[in-house]
This record gives sequence, C-alpha cells and structure tokens, in this order.
Amino acid sequence: MLIRFISLFFLILFSAAPSIAQEDASALFNALGKANFKQAEELVGQIAATGDPKVVPALEAFADGNLYTRKSDGAVFIGVAAGSNLALIDPLTGEKAGEEAKGAVTKVKVNNGLRRAIRSALGGLTLLSPDKAIRMEAAQSILKSPSGDSLDLVETALTNETDTAVKAALEEARAASLLISDRPIEEKKAAVATIKAIGGQASLSLLSTALNSADDTLKPDIEAAIKSIQDTQSLWAMAQNIWYGLSLGSVLLLAAIGLAITFGVMGIINMAHGEMVMLGAYTTFVVQEIIRTSAPGLFDWSLAIALPVAFLVTGAVGLVIERGVIRFLYGRPLETLLATWGISLILQQAVRSIFGANNREVGNPSWMSGAFELGGLTITWNRLWIVLFAMVVFAFLLFLLKKTPMGLRMRAVTQNRRMASSMGIRTPWVDAMTFALGSGIAGIAGVALSQIDNVSPNLGQGYIIDSFMVVVFGGVGNLWGTLVGALSLGILNKFLEPSVGAVLGKILVLVLIILFIQKRPRGLFALKGRAVEA
Repeated sequence: MLIRFISLFFLILFSAAPSIAQEDASALFNALGKANFKQAEELVGQIAATGDPKVVPALEAFADGNLYTRKSDGAVFIGVAAGSNLALIDPLTGEKAGEEAKGAVTKVKVNNGLRRAIRSALGGLTLLSPDKAIRMEAAQSILKSPSGDSLDLVETALTNETDTAVKAALEEARAASLLISDRPIEEKKAAVATIKAIGGQASLSLLSTALNSADDTLKPDIEAAIKSIQDTQSLWAMAQNIWYGLSLGSVLLLAAIGLAITFGVMGIINMAHGEMVMLGAYTTFVVQEIIRTSAPGLFDWSLAIALPVAFLVTGAVGLVIERGVIRFLYGRPLETLLATWGISLILQQAVRSIFGANNREVGNPSWMSGAFELGGLTITWNRLWIVLFAMVVFAFLLFLLKKTPMGLRMRAVTQNRRMASSMGIRTPWVDAMTFALGSGIAGIAGVALSQIDNVSPNLGQGYIIDSFMVVVFGGVGNLWGTLVGALSLGILNKFLEPSVGAVLGKILVLVLIILFIQKRPRGLFALKGRAVEA
C-alpha cells in the first residue's frame, strides 16, 4: 500500500508539473506589462529558465514588438491586427482570447538591448532541440549575442551534443559567454585561447569588445590573442590578393592568348580582337536563350554547348576578316590598325542593332554558382572554373603549336616567313588559319567572361588594351610569355589597387611596362629566329 501511495503521489506531481510551469511562465509574461527595460531583461531570462518551448512564439512576438497589455486586467497577449481592432492570442497556448479596441491595450515596449536578450534566450531554448539545424542556429545566435546567463545551458547542451559541427559552434558560444561571465580567471583565459584558435573577424570583434571590460590580469592574454589574429588575417589578406590576382590574370590570359598567336605569327595589330571576345559572349547569350525556351533541363550544360559554337562563330568571322580585308594590308601596320579599328566599330554597331545597347543576362549554371571557404580565403566557383579553363586552353594551344603539323607550320612562318614559303608552306593559308584560330580562342574567352562581366557591345573594349600589354610584356608570339605576363600583371594590379585605386593602379602598371620595354624591347621571352632578329 505504501509503494502504491508513493507511486500515485509522484504520478500526480509529474502530471501537475507542466501546468505549474505554465502558470509560472504566464505570471512572468504578465509581469512584462509593468516592467522597465532592465526588469524586462531579467524577466526574459527567467522565462527562458523555465525551459518550456511553448514560450518561443511569445518571445519572438516580443522581439517584433507584438506583445500588448490589456488595460482592464494587466494580462499580456500577442496582438495581431484585425481591422480597426487587435486579435488577442494567449502567449503560451496560442489560443484566441477575443478582440479588443486598440485603445484598450498598451504595447509592451522593447529596445535593442532587450532584443539582444530575447535572441540569447531564444538561442538557449532551442539548444536542446532534436533538429540539428535548429541547434546550430541556436548556437550561432548565442555566439552573436553571448550572455553569462546562458552559460549553464550551453554547457549542458555541449555535454549532450554528438554532432561535430554543432559541437564546434557550441564551443565557440561557450567561450564567448565565458568572457562576460563571473567565472574564475583561469576559465576565462582558456576561453581566450579557444577564441584565438578559432580566429577570424568574429573572434576579433569578440575579443575587442571583451578587452574594454576585462580584468587587468586578463587583458595581456586578450591583447596577445588580438595581435595573433590580426597577424594571421594580414597573411590571409595577402593570400586573398594573390588569388584575386591569379583570377584576374586568368581572365587576361584568355583575352590575350588569341591575340598573342595572331600578333606573333602575322605581325597584325588587330584592334577588332576585343569584338571577337564580345561575339563569343553574345553567342553564349543566344545559346542560353534557345535552351531556356526549348530545353530548360539542359541549362547546366549551356556553357559546354556554347564553347564549340562560339569557337566556330568567331573563327568564321575571323576567317572572313582575314580573307576579305587583312590579306591585302600585310606589311602596312598602320593601315591594318586603322582597318581593324573600323571593323571593331562595325561589329559593335551590328550587335547594338541586333541585340540592343543594354546589357544582356547570361546565367550561371548551378555548378558555377556560390562560393566556398578555404582557410581564410573566399573562393567563388565561377572564378575557380575560369582559372582552370584558362589553364586547359593554354595547355591545348601549347600542344597544338608543339606537337601538330599545323603548329609546326605556324612556328616556321613566325621565325622566317620567306624560308617557310620557299620550303613549300602555303603562308597565306597559315595566316588565314592562324587568324581564325586566334579569333576562335577569343570567342571561347567571351564564353568565360560572360560569367563574370556584363555582356554588352562594349565588353571587348575593356580587355583590348590589357591584352596588348600582356602580349608585349610577355614577348610577342610566345605562349609562355603570355602566361607569365598575364598572371604577373593580374597580381600586380590587385596589390596596387587597395593603396592607389583602380585607375591610378592601371596607369602605374602601364608606366612600369613602358620602362621594362625600354630595357627589354622583345619582352620577357623573346622569340628567336632570323626574321625576328633581323
């Protein structure tokens, strides 16, 4: 009988516990109606300490400024606009409690400090959720607004946590909360070491904030941690600039590599080369438009389809230009420059007439969208794929020039055109194929550039001057020189821009190239041959 009595007692106690907790939480919410901001922060902490997940919607409504006190009895409700009245909702049960005129209720005021306390309380309440995503969000919420009051709950959640990612976030939240708690100095020093190991801008902000109110015995540790993080960030910033430079260099390589071939083999200053890049970008736009209307499921393959199409379109345009205009102007560089400049204007106007002067949208496939973190670097997928694509194009052209009969003829014409002609090589045919190849390469460069730049009739104009600088700096007609020149100028630009600005940076690069050419007129890697040296 005694055992039965004790069992019945505990059964009644446990069944009554939720209602007791609910009554306590209800009283705490009602107390918010008469509390000042400081008292309201304490009440929010007490509400969170109940551990009842039912209080979450009410706290969220409080943060949004949607809690109201009914003047007749001082009860607090969630208020929702219902015409000229307010529909009142019980903050714990979510049940409707009728409507009241707006004059019959008073809004419970909230400020930014109180909102931070509410966010911290909400984070603590969701730390023990069975949903991993909710637990992660809660840990990050506490990390953004650390509080000594939530420390015990964070440590409890940390003990029970099994997921590695969530556990790491909880460790960060615990360390951030420790710094502003009343725990012993040894625990705070360990927290500083944890935050220092995490690193990053968020950790730097936490330590800088904690430094203002830290104990004198803790300040040296915090200052040393701040300096260590700043030194690490400086190194990562340098690495980020190098990556940006390589990314810009790969774009310059794609734009200049076709020009290096035509300029090196034919000696033609082709001012229409930028328009070949522009035509490749517009070809990508047309391919994507056809896919969008006819086969949307193939959109992720649109760039793979656009590459050969752009190569053929721009290669054909280049062949027509060479056969129709340029072949009559060999040996007259000034007239060739003026003729190709005129062709560039004609092509720009033709594109404006067909597609309009406004920018055209070229979408990114899913595999080129977004970014990822690599240590302290932020790397976007479209830039990474363009760098890899530029290296593939470079390797393909190197193989073509070194290992194929066409490449052998091109090198022979480059080094000694008269001797190549006397050995039976049809130099006009080599010129035509070389110009078509250079134009085709510019076209596939346009496919890549459409992913990172505006597709407009002026697209090519932004790269033609930089392309000539790359070719002249690296060595006319030398692919390795073009590669080194493009990457060098890209990195140099990115290191100059933060200190002197983009425009002045380009001017300084131009001046440096002019000074370099004074010492080495043939560039970094000069071609060798009787005709070249003559």
